[in-house]
Amino acid sequence: MGALGRLDLITAAFSQAAVDSTRWTAAMEDVVSATGAAGAILFPVEGKLPQLPHSHSMEPSLDVYVRDGWIKRDERDRIRPALERIGVGTDFDFTTDDEIKRHPYYQEFLAPHGLRWFAGVKIASGDDLWCLSIQRSIAQGPFSPTALRKLAVLSSHLSASAALARALGFARADAALSAFMVSDRAVVLLDRHSCVIRSNEAAIRLFGPDIQVRGRRLVSANHEATAALDRALHALLWQPDSTALLPPVLMPRTQGRPFLAYPLRLAEVSANLMAPCQAVVVIIDLERQPLPPENTLQISFGLTPAEAKLARHLVSGESIEAVATHLGIAYETARNQLKSVLAKTDTHRQAELVGLLTRIVARPFSPQ
Repeated sequence: MGALGRLDLITAAFSQAAVDSTRWTAAMEDVVSATGAAGAILFPVEGKLPQLPHSHSMEPSLDVYVRDGWIKRDERDRIRPALERIGVGTDFDFTTDDEIKRHPYYQEFLAPHGLRWFAGVKIASGDDLWCLSIQRSIAQGPFSPTALRKLAVLSSHLSASAALARALGFARADAALSAFMVSDRAVVLLDRHSCVIRSNEAAIRLFGPDIQVRGRRLVSANHEATAALDRALHALLWQPDSTALLPPVLMPRTQGRPFLAYPLRLAEVSANLMAPCQAVVVIIDLERQPLPPENTLQISFGLTPAEAKLARHLVSGESIEAVATHLGIAYETARNQLKSVLAKTDTHRQAELVGLLTRIVARPFSPQ
C-alpha cells in the first residue's frame, strides 16, 4: 500500500548520522517521511540495547518494549534468514496471518499502539548485522512486493553508512586508547556484547594468572569477581546515558593487593550505537597505586584517626577480618568502624568505598 518516496533521502540521512550520532533521530524521521510509515527504529539483530535510534512516534511503544521485556522475546528476531538472503523481510517471512491474529507479541504489545506490519531492511557491516525496522499501522496494511524490492536496493546503500560508522568508531576508540596510555592507565575496550575488542599496552602488561582475556571476555581467576564484573557491564550497557561510571569491581590476585576494574562509558567513543566500542574497563593495579594518607582521609571525610587507619587498610585490599587482626581490634569493633566510614563517605559497600578512596590519588575514569 502506498508508493515509497525518495529513498535517497534516507541514504543521505544515514550518512550524516554515521558521522554525527546526534543525527540519528532526524534520520529515523526521514525514514518515516520517505516511506509514509507509522514509525522507524534501528536495532542490531543480536545484542540489542535500550538506546535504539527511533522516530518520535515510536517512543511510547519503545518504552513498553524495554520495560515489559519484549526486547528479549521479540518475534521479529526470526527475520534474520530473510535479511541475509535478500536484504529485506516482513512478518510473513517467519509467520502467518492466522498466527499474527493470535500471538501475544502482535495482540498484546503491538496492537495497543496501533501497530501491526513492518519491513526490516538489512544493514551489514563486516560481521555485524543491523535491521532498519519500518513500522506500519494496522490500517496501513503490509508492504507491497514492489515496495519491498525498492527497500532491498536501499539495503546496500545503508550498509555503506554502517561501514563508515564502524570505521570512525574504531578510529575514536584507538584515539581513546592512546590518550589513556599517556597517563599509563590500563584500559580494555568492549563491544555491546561485553566482548573485548581492544586492550592497550598497559593492560596487556597486567594480564596473567589473576586477570586475563579468555574467549574475548575479561575475566578474573576469582569466579565471583568475574560474575560481578559481568553484572556491572550489563548494568552499564543498559543505562540510557552514553557517559557513565560505575563503582569498581574488586578483582583479587593470588599475592598482593587486588586490581580494581572500573566499568565506564565515554561519549566520544560510544555515543554512536553503531560504533564497535560501547564500554570501557579501566584497570587499577593497587600494588602500584599509592595509598591515601590517613590525615587526608580525616580531613576529607571527617574520619576519626581509628576510622582513617581502618579505611587505609581496606584500600590495600585486606578483608575486614584481616584488618581487625592487623590492627589488634575486635572484629565487631572493626565492623562498627566500617559502618561509620561508609556513612561518612556516603558509600554503601566496601568495593564502593575502595573506589572512592582510590580516586583521591588517581582519576581512573579520565584519559587525561
